[in-house]
Amino acid sequence: MSYFVTGGSGFIGRRLIRKLLRREGKVYVLMLERELENIDALREFWGEGGERVIPVVGNLAEPLLGVADEVREKLKGDIDHFFHLAAIYDMNADLEVQLKVNVEGTRQAVRFAEAVGAGCFHQVSSIASAGTYDGIFREDMFEQATGLEHPYFRTKHDSEGIVRRECSVPWRIYRPGMVVGDSRTGEIEKIDGPYYFFKLIQKLRQALPGWMPIVGIEGGRINLVPVDWLVAAMDHIAHVPGEDGKCFHLTDPHPRRIGEVLNLFAKAAHAPEMSARFNARMFGIVPGYIWKTVAGLPPVKRVVDSVLNDLGIPRSVMGYINYPTRFDSRETERLLKGTDIKLPDLADYAWRLWDYWERNLDPDLFVDRSLRGAIGGKTVLVTGASSGIGQATAYRMAEAGAKVIMVARGEEALRETQSDIDKRGGEAHWYTCDLTSLEEIDGLIEKVLADHGQVDVLINNAGRSIRRSVHLSFDRFHDFERTMQLNYFGSLRMTMGLLPKMIEQRRGHVINISSIGVLSNAPRFSAYVASKAALDAFARCAASELSHKGISFTTINMPLVRTPMIAPTKIYENVPTISPEEAAELVAEAVIHKPKRVATRLGISSQILHLLFPKAMEISMNTAFQMFPDSTAAKGVKEDQSAASAEQIALAQVTRGIHW
Repeated sequence: MSYFVTGGSGFIGRRLIRKLLRREGKVYVLMLERELENIDALREFWGEGGERVIPVVGNLAEPLLGVADEVREKLKGDIDHFFHLAAIYDMNADLEVQLKVNVEGTRQAVRFAEAVGAGCFHQVSSIASAGTYDGIFREDMFEQATGLEHPYFRTKHDSEGIVRRECSVPWRIYRPGMVVGDSRTGEIEKIDGPYYFFKLIQKLRQALPGWMPIVGIEGGRINLVPVDWLVAAMDHIAHVPGEDGKCFHLTDPHPRRIGEVLNLFAKAAHAPEMSARFNARMFGIVPGYIWKTVAGLPPVKRVVDSVLNDLGIPRSVMGYINYPTRFDSRETERLLKGTDIKLPDLADYAWRLWDYWERNLDPDLFVDRSLRGAIGGKTVLVTGASSGIGQATAYRMAEAGAKVIMVARGEEALRETQSDIDKRGGEAHWYTCDLTSLEEIDGLIEKVLADHGQVDVLINNAGRSIRRSVHLSFDRFHDFERTMQLNYFGSLRMTMGLLPKMIEQRRGHVINISSIGVLSNAPRFSAYVASKAALDAFARCAASELSHKGISFTTINMPLVRTPMIAPTKIYENVPTISPEEAAELVAEAVIHKPKRVATRLGISSQILHLLFPKAMEISMNTAFQMFPDSTAAKGVKEDQSAASAEQIALAQVTRGIHW
């Protein structure tokens, strides 16, 4: 027995050929000339019997598949079964391409099968040929299809019509459901169907604990079948005599709703599950034209497109959340009855599909997430680069291939840092500037742009911290003024000076080194926290205005870092801190991922608790305030500060990173 297969190098086709090779006979496979170099790899995939696969050079888009006349003559009378699988399986492909491949390609496959006198033409169609028929679509139904406006649905329907109306050799049609990976291995080759929602599930897992219930959708029923069952069923049905001229639904007779399917994958991913699911049809009380009007508004469309793009979900997929069609498969069930070809339950293999996707197809696996990939060859300006976080960040950026511009007041320290970077093979330039002087900042910006043309990433790190309680600050209003002058106005002036060039080049990233104190409302730091909070607020507002210009803003709510800035407070010698190098890694994370905020879990938790239980948190913070004394510098005295008590150390350990 001999077979001819189109689409034999595809996901389903390769597996069907491997199944056919368990029978006796040869398998001819249509291949583009450029695909011939892959034949050895394919034979290895097919395993035993792979040498019986004979490639036939041709092209689906050409008359009679573009197969040479002499080859076609040799095949006459030698093909028992012709399997036509080649097609565009892509909801996003345009109509012209799909017409050429799906419709005209099927017509040429039929003509070729007739020309070689094939025994039976097997058309692998799709449930998409039913369109969006509202109800149960039987295997003997075809013309009743409705809702064929989408190019994929239309071309799958029309290609099936060609077989029914134009094919003079015996034929059989197969309509598979949505094909997912192998139920035994999870193997799949492209993201489609439910896989589009895997990134959303992954993000939910990263953001929320697995036990947290969430609200989701119920949706219509989605018909999923694993590829291994599909090819086994197709191989069996194709060889059952007396079944020509029929259509077979290779579908799940008991399909689950979309919400249930997503919950199965969420469970496999250890992500939160939708404990409450609403039926989107409940919104049917609102006229469709109103939904279309709202969805068509530019701001709404832009937000929706941005979210879908971030999740990798095509907009067209969302139109089929309430897919209304169910498929009767009694003919298929009749022919499979008594065999060992049983459709596995999705609940039993969903974890394999998820595991394979996350290990092999997750789009993030193919994105360069290295710091060098994000910053190599770009210009980074770091303020406060002569010591502490700024210096460590300058080293880290230069190490990753960035051109680093270092700004600080101390020339000697800047020279030493530049010398170290040069010795390590990096590139750094330094400029001295008093960042409390708006005039000096303006001059600095002018010189930097003249020397380097642009700044791709601005890291506003330079800052001043004052640890002094309010009752000791009544006669020290200048503390608030000078803190605001550097932390807010200085950073703001730098940002405003560099933004025009960033907007012009339609890319730029501003990273503000803020404090965990902004999230925890740390006592004794009212001047410092207020100045950082002001900068945070500016960044949020500016981001809303400049997002469409390609400008990103990131706020890093940095925990307590052991730098010269905290040295005057001796009690910090006994509390946990992070090193400047660890702080630089948080900056690197911001450069790579461009998040809105980088913060510790403790910082985020503190902010949430302040929102939910403001009075309780006020009392708690006041209790902590009373546990820690003001520093000798804050009191204006010179006596030595006493060592930290056990209670103070214990609280600092529990609240790692918070300024007390």
